[in-house]
Amino acid sequence: MKKMSLVLAAVMATGMILTACGGSKSTQPTTGAATSAANGETTAPAEGNSKGLDLAVQIGPDPETIDPALNSAVDGGNMILHAFETLLSVDSENKIVPGQAESFDVSEDGLTYTFHLRKGLKWSDGTPLTANDFVYSWKRLADPKTAAPYAGDMLGYVKGYDEAAAGNLDALGLSAPDENTFVVELSAPCVYFSKLVTHGSMVPVEKATVEANGDQWTLKPETYVSNGPLKMIEWVPGSHITFAKNENYWDADKVTLNTLKFVLMEDGNAAYSAYQTGEVSMIKTVPTEEVPGLKGKEDFHVEPIMGTYYLDFQNQKEPFNNPDVRMALSLAIDRDYVANTVMQGTYMPATNFVGPGISDAEPGSFFEDETRKLNGKDFFDLKNHEADVAKAKELLAKAGYPDGQGFPTIEYMINDSGYHKPVAEYLQSCWKEVLNINVDIKVVEWATFTPTRRAGDYQVARDGWVYDYDDPSNMLNLMMASSGNNNAKYSNPELDKLLDEANTTADEKEHYSKLHEAENMILKDAAIAPVAYYTDFWLQNPKLKGTWHSPYGYWFFQYATMD
Repeated sequence: MKKMSLVLAAVMATGMILTACGGSKSTQPTTGAATSAANGETTAPAEGNSKGLDLAVQIGPDPETIDPALNSAVDGGNMILHAFETLLSVDSENKIVPGQAESFDVSEDGLTYTFHLRKGLKWSDGTPLTANDFVYSWKRLADPKTAAPYAGDMLGYVKGYDEAAAGNLDALGLSAPDENTFVVELSAPCVYFSKLVTHGSMVPVEKATVEANGDQWTLKPETYVSNGPLKMIEWVPGSHITFAKNENYWDADKVTLNTLKFVLMEDGNAAYSAYQTGEVSMIKTVPTEEVPGLKGKEDFHVEPIMGTYYLDFQNQKEPFNNPDVRMALSLAIDRDYVANTVMQGTYMPATNFVGPGISDAEPGSFFEDETRKLNGKDFFDLKNHEADVAKAKELLAKAGYPDGQGFPTIEYMINDSGYHKPVAEYLQSCWKEVLNINVDIKVVEWATFTPTRRAGDYQVARDGWVYDYDDPSNMLNLMMASSGNNNAKYSNPELDKLLDEANTTADEKEHYSKLHEAENMILKDAAIAPVAYYTDFWLQNPKLKGTWHSPYGYWFFQYATMD
């Protein structure tokens, strides 16, 4: 076997970051007394924690779910990654480091991964955590009764997955020879499997509490048993979710927080007000109208992340089942104007589907750069939008709608946060002016928006994907017919075959070559319409140190301190 031992890296970020006007504070030692939260409310203390920082932040509204198997949103994922830990983790430098496993081995043929768990692991309720917990949790992820959106993406190359997805969970190639050894057998090599293992859906969950409480297990602190640096102590829907230091975490001595309070807000103005008054020390939802005045200030941060903002066409509904219609709508969009004017330069215009920062085969190379070399150009030419407009009109006429005649009014679905509404208003104006197509904007609150889009109950909807791991397949696999995150309902057997080949080869160069082919296929068929490449922008107290922001769109606070 080929040894793949990892040495634990320090996970303390240096330099950069944050804000607070009193919303976060260091507490004096306490012994069982309640602690005062950032907004003055009283919350229970973390058991066994006598000191530390009480921190309040805003990263979004009430999450749709914080069940690791069901979540597919960044806000819910950010909470999950504070409460749970995977076999392998990603540190502040975006490197894979040991998590619950202190090392792992890979067989010479690349088909067997053996993870060696740390000895003495515990759940937040103090009960032992063993390799069998990973066997149970990964089977639960694969179980069709769970209906996990990430099941195929994460476990599709584990031996026996198809049988497991059909209900025979024991067919899945997982075993626990002893309490500290977890073995995974793959049906084909996967050159990025160690990256998949770091994803939030791959954490363990406690069998007893999940089976005793069913769908409700995530809703109460006493049943939300976790294994990460923090544990839930309170959830007041519409107000906040509070986590505290988990004294049973294997590396608890390094956790500097006493409590972490996620203040639940969707409205940017409310979040900005909470930041200004010191109720919270960091906000993700910055009102877009405030951005021009905030640029250049110490507490305003803009950082690129690995992700693409795009439009879903419901490919199963007329007239969006016609690729000429989809391409016409896509080419009509002035991406440079959207990113640099509508989004005020806080995003970058998309020229392909896979954006900057995603690795290619050669060390130090990037997929987008290779795309440009292979194709001789970007798919969308930002400097010659007039040619795209002419092509859009031609394609719409070819589809049977010359100058938009007879084209039904489009209902464009969004949730009202960030730039979604300004972008929607731009599209409404653009498609009317360029193609003579009318657009109605449908605003849906966040808790309803994601399940509605996932169900395909829309015509056109805003969408976006932030990478879970550094491989282009994470974006391109969204367009596979079998993907639980294929909100566009796009289906192309030729693409599915190509992506399957890319994801099951042991040859890394072949893997990336086929992914380039797949991206071209997706773009030429206008399966979706890429609009912009993501950045995150946020406000954060400069006195807050020891946190970091990852290229996957998450913030990590467990090692935070306040000057």
